[in-house]
Amino acid sequence: MSGPVAGASDPAPGAPPDVTVLIADDDPVTRSGLSTLLGAQPGLAVVGQAADGVEVVEQVGLLRPDVVLMDVRMPRRNGIEATRELLRGQADPPKVVVITTFENDGYVTAALSAGASGFVLKRLPVPQIAEAVRVVAAGEAVLFPAALRRMVAARPLDSAEALPRAGLTGREEGVLRLMATGLSNPEIAQALAVSQETVKTHVGNVLSKLGAQNRTHAVVIAYESGLVVPGLPGA
Repeated sequence: MSGPVAGASDPAPGAPPDVTVLIADDDPVTRSGLSTLLGAQPGLAVVGQAADGVEVVEQVGLLRPDVVLMDVRMPRRNGIEATRELLRGQADPPKVVVITTFENDGYVTAALSAGASGFVLKRLPVPQIAEAVRVVAAGEAVLFPAALRRMVAARPLDSAEALPRAGLTGREEGVLRLMATGLSNPEIAQALAVSQETVKTHVGNVLSKLGAQNRTHAVVIAYESGLVVPGLPGA
């Protein structure tokens, strides 16, 4: 089954709107299971399903979900190509969270560089997957720094040269290092003893100078370029 999901309910009056989710996976059992289980989580509404990357783009155009939970290994168009098309071809694109069986899958790193906001493992408990969706919908990233640096080391990508060309200030490099450890903006503000608004400005400058789709892509560039090195303080 793919397409819209029946039974998505409106939030109670006065309650914040649910985060709407589209599930993309070529396995119908996985799609159905995730749809049922995530739809039962507080604050989430599963509005549709897609069986491959072509359907993802079509369904996003119709349903306008907040977040796409995207498998990467799909027929016709894989999750990497679908992510790239969504984020470049939509005026107000959804956030993309990659869902994968293996954290060292090279496809995941490529999807992050294409603009996905993070990734989760299929074996995680459903409440953790739901929380990842909420976090990404709120504008943060879902990062697993140890897993991410292993993936980047195993499959370096061509965005490594973005950092040397970017001309980041010393403070912006420091913020990027902290982003690479998985810290949120409030945590970075606390570490640097500055306001959250100042951190937000620095993060925006980092993304702009790197040409990064989002903070996750910026972190991938930091690892690929050697700014963050495993085993050194802050890595």
